Amino acid sequence: MQKIYGSATEALDGLLFDGMTIASGGFGLCGIPELLIAAIRDAGTKGLTVASNNAGVDDFGLGLLLQTRQVRKMISSYVGENAEFMRQYLSGELELEFTPQGTLAERLRAGGAGIPGFYTKTGVGTVIAEGKPHMDFDGETYVLERGIVADLAIVKAWKADATGNAVFRKTARNFNPPAATCGKVCVMEVEEIVPVGSLDPDHIHLPGIYVHRLIQGEHEKRIEQRTVRAA
Repeated sequence: MQKIYGSATEALDGLLFDGMTIASGGFGLCGIPELLIAAIRDAGTKGLTVASNNAGVDDFGLGLLLQTRQVRKMISSYVGENAEFMRQYLSGELELEFTPQGTLAERLRAGGAGIPGFYTKTGVGTVIAEGKPHMDFDGETYVLERGIVADLAIVKAWKADATGNAVFRKTARNFNPPAATCGKVCVMEVEEIVPVGSLDPDHIHLPGIYVHRLIQGEHEKRIEQRTVRAA
């Protein structure tokens, strides 16, 4: 099966539709699938539900899809670096399902593992748990969280071979592996495609069986917050 495509637009061809759910890897601006996000913006797909730790910044990453009003709902942990995200949420234009960071990671992992739900203590007694089933175990109260199964997963890796076996670089791994596994279809962008067999099997973070389409491209590595001391 040929997995390598010439561009993000080609890799997403036939996969996008209005109202779909997308799981996106990345943390802040680290390890985000920026080429695929830009291609979704250009495609004009709207009414999106996006599961991602946050939504980038105002002019980069998932923030691009907020600018064009293509996102209907975010399933996220953090919104503080994106003024447009906050504005749309506070004005009622954007639905937001706040999810604790570890819970979000587990919801993505559970969806990819075929686990429909799990119990956690995180969020019990807060607005996070409102309307969700509760259960007591060993004298402690837990809340039920549902696994996330997305129509499409978009992720970014450092290296991959032609079959999709992927290696992530340091903290850029973040939410990418669980996001990749929970998508009915996973499209991955990488900095480098290497020959099959050149990756040490013990160093592969994401097996190629989870990756359906693959592109290689140039990436802009922005620093979200730069702090320097006075000269």
